[in-house]
Amino acid sequence: MRLLVTIFPLLFSINFAFSQQYDSTYSEPITIKEIKKDKFQELSGIAFSKVHPGVFYGHTDSGGEAAVYMFNSKGEELGKIKLDKAKNRDWEDIAVGPGPDGKSYIYVGEIGDNAAVHDEIIIYRFPEPEKLKPESEVKPEKIKLTYPGGSRDAETLMVDPISGDIYIISKRDKKNTIYCLPAARFIDKEAVLERVGELNITSSVGGDISSDGNQILIKTYQNVYYWTKKSGESIVQALMREPTILLYNPEPQGEAIGFQLDGSAYYTISEKRFDINPTLYRYERRN
Repeated sequence: MRLLVTIFPLLFSINFAFSQQYDSTYSEPITIKEIKKDKFQELSGIAFSKVHPGVFYGHTDSGGEAAVYMFNSKGEELGKIKLDKAKNRDWEDIAVGPGPDGKSYIYVGEIGDNAAVHDEIIIYRFPEPEKLKPESEVKPEKIKLTYPGGSRDAETLMVDPISGDIYIISKRDKKNTIYCLPAARFIDKEAVLERVGELNITSSVGGDISSDGNQILIKTYQNVYYWTKKSGESIVQALMREPTILLYNPEPQGEAIGFQLDGSAYYTISEKRFDINPTLYRYERRN
């Protein structure tokens, strides 16, 4: 199994080195921490706090605890926030963005649906904690959502830091679809998502928008795609342009990605596969 750890990223790196041109805006991965705790073996989403510098939030995959965990930038656990009366059917991504009262909110996406059999998905949200505690509990708001045209599987949730609009990217279609929930619709408690665009990529498993709204990341199991938003553009308008592909060493099952608060780096982490413990990686902006 040690051999697998050594050659797994190398095989993918060699494969893609001959077929794709990589953008060097961000560095190659810097190893931060190997995560050995069993309860964090299925981290499928991360997002950095806008209230507590250097802190990021994460959650586990389907069947895990209905809780958001807090970590520092070294990957050390700081505590957890339990979501009252929530269930982790298949939480797939997390985002931090503006809420209705001007505060910063945590958004959790119950959006996984491998077989596309669920009639609805759920987004939970609650204000970021003012103080970090070893354990706390919140009663989140939630909205039940449906897709136009029927059920979809998705693993990417993003929130526009300027408008508060929520974006979900489908996973399994040949060209992944962009869906939007305008920020003002959250209070409706139920809504149909708006289909607003289509990406020329497939198998999207995570994404994030930088806190200034000017950088966008969407990752697949093999690539990290990157867009910069031009002045006056919307998120969707930016995503309609061809992305660049950043340097990335594919992980065993890497689904989580998130920008550091100031946008000078992004982090990734995998779920555990092939008996390989998840490792937290940091990619630093070069300029």
